[in-house]
Amino acid sequence: MKLKAVRTYITSKPGAWEDTPFGPDVLVPKVGKKMFAIIAWKADPLRLSLKGDPFLNEMLREKYDAVIPGYHLNKKHWNTVVLDGSVPNREVKDWIDASYDLVARSLTRKEQDALERPPSHSKDK
Repeated sequence: MKLKAVRTYITSKPGAWEDTPFGPDVLVPKVGKKMFAIIAWKADPLRLSLKGDPFLNEMLREKYDAVIPGYHLNKKHWNTVVLDGSVPNREVKDWIDASYDLVARSLTRKEQDALERPPSHSKDK
């Protein structure tokens, strides 16, 4: 996957937005105030870190050479995927979905409810 496709897919998630708390070279997609991905967008090839189930993370590392323990992250809960074309795009999207869902479920009920409603638009009278 290329950067534009990754960003478009990630920001299509309800309530997803990008932040740059680690500087301009790293995009951090969040839901609520919690990050669910990290994009090292200047890396060549592109690197995408995603949160996941610890057991599944280990299995993915064994299955794909391009999946490594999360760079500068809790290696139990995060994987970094080197987007070199060796992992099918559908798999990457599934992992993005899982990371988003994992983090979104950890939000408060009020925050989760806000994700499910379309934004309201006030009109001047």
